[in-house]
Amino acid sequence: MTTTFADYAVATEARKDIATAVLGHTYALCEALRQNFIDYSIKSHQHAVKNNGIVDESYVPYHQECIAKLKQGICDYEFYPETGRKYHKIIMVANGSRSVHAFIDKKTGEVYKSASWKAPAKGVRYDLRSIEQREWLFEHATWHGGYLYAK
Repeated sequence: MTTTFADYAVATEARKDIATAVLGHTYALCEALRQNFIDYSIKSHQHAVKNNGIVDESYVPYHQECIAKLKQGICDYEFYPETGRKYHKIIMVANGSRSVHAFIDKKTGEVYKSASWKAPAKGVRYDLRSIEQREWLFEHATWHGGYLYAK
């Protein structure tokens, strides 16, 4: 079977469309992770206000100030993609320290847990091309990466 130039052009354009969509989904995952951290932190500070208020009232204003900052979207954690040759690497920055949260294949949208700074762990965890998996991922992704462990 021979491929015509028209077929090649269509296939190339489709690959570009998928790659563009994968990058957009990668940014959306970064935002979902950041929002999960904010929600988790608010709950932690609310719990501390409730319990520390019983033990020591002096900590309550600190926790209330933290809750107010978090509700404004101000937090110490940041998630962003770094694009490499084969993968989008989701970087988590916490208090100046950087670590790799996950890898996303640029061509296929497959999500991998990180094994190291440079390489993903074996085994696809999720596929961003699948609407069902993508929606579940955006809703259930956790800032600490627990969702990336094998099911």
